[in-house]
Amino acid sequence: MLSATDQDRQLGMEYYVTDTPGCGGVIRSSPEDFRVEEVYEDLNYEGGRYLVLEVEKKDWDTHHLIREMSRQLRISQKRFGWAGTKDKRAVTSQRISIMNLKEQELERLTLPDLKIKVLGRTNRSVGLGDLLGNRFVITIRSLACPDAECRFAATTEQILRCKGLPNYFGVQRFGETRPVTHKVGEAIVRGDLEKAVFTYLALPFPGELDRTRAARERLWVSKDIPSALKEFPEYLRYELAMLNYLVEYPGDYSHAFDVLSVNLKRLFVHAYQSYLFNKILSGRTAAGLPLDRAVEGDVVCFSKGDQPDIDRLQAVTGDNLGAVNRLAERGRSFVTLPLIGFETNLAMGKEGEIERAVLSEQNVCQEDFRIAVNPDLGSRGARHAALLKVSPNIKVEGDRATLEFFLPKGSYATVLLREYTKGANAVAISETNKPEDLETCS
Repeated sequence: MLSATDQDRQLGMEYYVTDTPGCGGVIRSSPEDFRVEEVYEDLNYEGGRYLVLEVEKKDWDTHHLIREMSRQLRISQKRFGWAGTKDKRAVTSQRISIMNLKEQELERLTLPDLKIKVLGRTNRSVGLGDLLGNRFVITIRSLACPDAECRFAATTEQILRCKGLPNYFGVQRFGETRPVTHKVGEAIVRGDLEKAVFTYLALPFPGELDRTRAARERLWVSKDIPSALKEFPEYLRYELAMLNYLVEYPGDYSHAFDVLSVNLKRLFVHAYQSYLFNKILSGRTAAGLPLDRAVEGDVVCFSKGDQPDIDRLQAVTGDNLGAVNRLAERGRSFVTLPLIGFETNLAMGKEGEIERAVLSEQNVCQEDFRIAVNPDLGSRGARHAALLKVSPNIKVEGDRATLEFFLPKGSYATVLLREYTKGANAVAISETNKPEDLETCS
């Protein structure tokens, strides 16, 4: 069992499932090197109050795009629906619904690097439950090994032999340039809303633009919010909105996050839940417990089609263990781990011991996820499959590899890529990037 890099370990991803040497390389040297397309069941678009669009965008974070579309259309962001947030530095295709909008009103939009196709109308908003998953085509460039084809083949063979990968939450969940989202969530869970606000606004990271980092560093030391409002760059729109609120309502840290959209402000506690999930998954891996089959005390879910259905859960006992694992062999049941919240049912047995040990180590309890001063920031909890099944098709040409694969919703392509690169890969940041490319929560 191969240990991960320090960067991955800081996000709870402590192991690789493969022990092959990595090939390094660079991902996202251009947005075209990272292509993502949402996959849906056939849906009926024969009429209704919601206009459904398929948008192909380059270098657009979903939250930023929705904000700009709502501004140009002069409507509330609450009228938009979508199934998932897509990577920014990429070419991505996803569906968006807009309530009570006429098709001709789209003519107001003048946004670059955006193609819009009208699919029709429906009676309900697009949401996560509609999405089956995402199809990826990713190119890794500047591979650092002469035998890349053999290494990629050997890694793929090990992944298939293990029936998949640990279904970690990838770095995008926490912030690629500025991995701070889970730290903000941790402060919220611990009840320190002031620390949460200043962590979000001011904790600096080396990968940021000099101007951004300097402004954050001054605020981190001084805690002078009025001065920060004058100094923060105009492209840090979310931070400026929060600073404006705190100038108007000094010390009201518990509601400062309310200036953000509902989806965005919930990311913080969700990211901390994801960090705890990664820690629990690493603990299960270290304990030698399987990911592709259950042990007594586990909680499993059953399948919907060929994908995990987290709404159909079953505790595993000595009486049903054999039946559950026969279903697992046929891809009909899946081991799940908790996204800790105030209503989460923890597992029993050895898995339950791991879950409780992580909570004890973090010195948090489930009730901490009920945020009394601002309930919208809290979380009831959920569950997430422990194993990520994936069968990549790979083509290696010289120092470049192209991977094509499908992932179910809620899973991360970088979790697969790290098995091939073994942490040596870099994310290319172009010198021509606009400053807002490094915006928080993008």
